[in-house]
Amino acid sequence: MKEIYDVVVVGGGPAGATAANDLARRGHHVLLLDRAGRIKPCGGAIPPRAIQDFDIPDHLLVAKARSARMIAPSGAEVDIPIEGGFVGLVDREVFDEWLRDRAAAAGATRTDGKFTSVGVDSEGVRTVSFVAGEDGGKRTVRTRSVIGADGARSAVAQQTVPGADDTKYVFAYHEIVRAPEVKPQGYDGTRCDVFYQGHLSPDFYGWVFPHGDTLSIGTGSADKGFSLRHATTSLRTAVGLQDAQTVRREGAPLPMKPLKCWDNGRDVVLAGDAAGVVAPSSGEGIYYAMEGGRLAADAVHAYLATGDVSSLATARKRFMRAHGRVFWVLGIMQHFWYSSDKRRERFVAMCRDKDVQKLTFDAYMNKRLVRSKPFAHIKIFFKDMAHLLGLARV
Repeated sequence: MKEIYDVVVVGGGPAGATAANDLARRGHHVLLLDRAGRIKPCGGAIPPRAIQDFDIPDHLLVAKARSARMIAPSGAEVDIPIEGGFVGLVDREVFDEWLRDRAAAAGATRTDGKFTSVGVDSEGVRTVSFVAGEDGGKRTVRTRSVIGADGARSAVAQQTVPGADDTKYVFAYHEIVRAPEVKPQGYDGTRCDVFYQGHLSPDFYGWVFPHGDTLSIGTGSADKGFSLRHATTSLRTAVGLQDAQTVRREGAPLPMKPLKCWDNGRDVVLAGDAAGVVAPSSGEGIYYAMEGGRLAADAVHAYLATGDVSSLATARKRFMRAHGRVFWVLGIMQHFWYSSDKRRERFVAMCRDKDVQKLTFDAYMNKRLVRSKPFAHIKIFFKDMAHLLGLARV
């Protein structure tokens, strides 16, 4: 108990592994604590901005999506090409492990274990306790700071950060299946399919994302009474993959609203799902998790260098300054357009518009609201209003 880490990172997903890597590269004494065998349900999409900002090697991309298809309740389809680029798809089981290995190569100490509690020892030093090893023995380590990156409903957040329960969740479920040798009609291994249909999700969407030799097929909903497994079975049947071999099944809650506070004002800061940074409407989380992990690492680095606890709050301030408006817009979009099949039908129809397509993908690929063409924004505004008022043809 004499040894003191500079930081213990709880959770080894994209947020925690990125934070541990960044801090270790700066010379800090880092412990990366992660529960073995944990895989999150995820479509695995990462935009070019993530590949560039976080040096993701090409060999981790199991597929490259060149287009997206949106399917309305009526079955009407809108194909959207990804012009001049692609969206990378990763297998989270492989991708997350690579991120943890990279952090270890940078100097972080990896430990498999299940977090149990944070505390303070008799000398006033922060402690982190966890269960590790085959015998399930309890261990406690000392640390100067903690990054809680242990996912939605974070135990670190529950124990240390006020208002940790103040968020909304969508429950996501998917099945990873083998791509059959004989492909069903309409199959395209370079296209992401998104189903806006009430029987697949009353308030979110269903998806079929290619992963090279496998696919992620799933759905999500905030309605606890809605059967995600049944909806996924229906989706598999609809796309002709009902007999495909199932590799694994996964489910977990996804936060749809950033927490109002990410730190405890002393020595703890949150990142990733623990901080609530999954984009509303799209459910995208990998880029935002890694960005949040990097900002948490910056905040802890500043705190360790100066002792100024106010540095911890900069992680949220910087994130919301960069992405808060996008989250606000996406939240409004999900609340309105996903509320009924009639509105979903109009939403998909609106996405036929080339201006909407270009601005949407520019924003997604570059992670910012695009302001380069103000006239296009004005056009989209009036088109959007026409759909809202039912004046546009579907």
